[in-house]
Amino acid sequence: MIASVDDLHVSLRGNPVLRGVSLSVRPGEILGLVGESGSGKSVLALTLMGLLPPDAHPQVTGTVEVAGVDMMHGSAAAHRGVRRRELGVIFQDPMTSLNPTMRIGRQITEVTRDTDRAVQLLEHVGVADAAVRLRVYPHELSGGLRQRVMTAIAVAGRPSLIIADEPTTALDVTVQAQVLSLLRDLRDEYGCSVLFITHDLAVAAQITDRIGVLYAGRLAELGPTRELLAHPTHPYTAGLLRSRLSLTTPRGRELPTLPAEAGPRGPGCAYHTRCPLAVDRCATEQPPLVGDEHQRACWRDISDMPDGTSAAEPGELGPAVEGSAVVRLHNIRCDFKLRNGWRRAGTLKALDGVDLEVAPGEAVSIVGESGSGKSTLLRVIAGLIPPTGGTREVTGGTQMVFQDAGSSLTPWLTIGELLRERLLPLKLSRAEQDQRVRDALTKIGLPATVATARPRQLSGGQRQRVALARATIVPPAVLLCDEPTSALDASLAASVLNLIRQLRADLGMAVVFVTHDLAVARLMGDRIVVMTGGHIAETGPADDLVSHPQADYTKTLLAAVPEIAI
Repeated sequence: MIASVDDLHVSLRGNPVLRGVSLSVRPGEILGLVGESGSGKSVLALTLMGLLPPDAHPQVTGTVEVAGVDMMHGSAAAHRGVRRRELGVIFQDPMTSLNPTMRIGRQITEVTRDTDRAVQLLEHVGVADAAVRLRVYPHELSGGLRQRVMTAIAVAGRPSLIIADEPTTALDVTVQAQVLSLLRDLRDEYGCSVLFITHDLAVAAQITDRIGVLYAGRLAELGPTRELLAHPTHPYTAGLLRSRLSLTTPRGRELPTLPAEAGPRGPGCAYHTRCPLAVDRCATEQPPLVGDEHQRACWRDISDMPDGTSAAEPGELGPAVEGSAVVRLHNIRCDFKLRNGWRRAGTLKALDGVDLEVAPGEAVSIVGESGSGKSTLLRVIAGLIPPTGGTREVTGGTQMVFQDAGSSLTPWLTIGELLRERLLPLKLSRAEQDQRVRDALTKIGLPATVATARPRQLSGGQRQRVALARATIVPPAVLLCDEPTSALDASLAASVLNLIRQLRADLGMAVVFVTHDLAVARLMGDRIVVMTGGHIAETGPADDLVSHPQADYTKTLLAAVPEIAI
């Protein structure tokens, strides 16, 4: 085995993160590790690398070996040797992994010691003009190119194992497909193994040979990819599969989500408080991982679970409201001046003659790759960026919800204070403000006690719900959403999408939803606008555009959407 862990327990700051995990990575295989945020996926990867953060006071028991070296009890020099010779790592955000003060070439040659070899590596991972790219800094590359540079560094030492921790989460579907294809090709050429960490089962289906499903630090299920996805044997795996979106997900109905935890976990199965099959034994006894090639840790037979019991019952959503446009853009142009130091280096045309109208209550999805101009267009609608040319008319107020709610909520204010800020222009009494805050929290499915918490005390999904409450506590005419679910787990994303659609139905507001995921765009929009190069390539009713795309660019985006084909 290239790498193996046996009965691994890891606690950070006294909190258990991994609880008795045992698995191995076979030579030449791509092993997927899936699960929600907090399941322990990244901690397992850090343990394999011998890089658990010392300031978290890690407590580790069990066995961890990589290429025959004990990564728990070996010497620091031995661990460095393994990381240098046997391991390659690709992280989720290459901007935090690449040194921003060093040119790309220097960062690669630190491993290769050879410029010609660095050029060959960049060419091999699909970077055009590789010799030129050696001289640029990370910020001068797109997200996809930065990820390719990280991949080149990861394979430079011809490692036995590549650990890829969410390498495609923030990428567009076309770039994501390229990175997945690249990893498969590298595995085939170098014969290396890959530990591929993701929260998206559809992405895992595209690349992995086997999948391990982690929940609360334990392996819930482990088996061959095709078998596990076609015949899941653990209720958690089945719930994850039901929660994910596809291009055929029914529109106009509530998406299925995993149930919320109903109480403390106790000594038994960690999933029992959310499981529709739970019995008394599940709360008191931890089921072992049993089976041959396809293993599960569950006391019950999943065939006993009726279809859909792990999800909320669907409900019809309200229609759009007819009327004159609340957003009217005509021939919008937006240019940004580029500079190299103090010298002007040209002009970037972010928007080039865009026309768009949004009716009251209508939902419009804007989709396209990074750099297509979709987020710039959203900011023009919000009035955050003045257009270089054209006319902008917006009737009523707008409110914006960003991708990272954690950075858009003031960290030193309580949730109640954040919501009351939006009520100040209404001149309400304190009692009326408090009631409006309670009502807003109830509407987004959070208890009133959340009002006294600060953003850092909430989970990612809860923070995104608070951001929606803040944007709609005084209903705007237009809600602007900029990739609000792209970094969330499938079930959390489904719950946030359900909430946005329900708020739209209840408040009668228009929604402009920016995403790079066509499955999400189809679900959230009555109409889809496809953007590329600062202009609109195609627009039309959501189902028609997905079923019968006219533009070649739209066809390319659709072909890159990861689906689970069983």
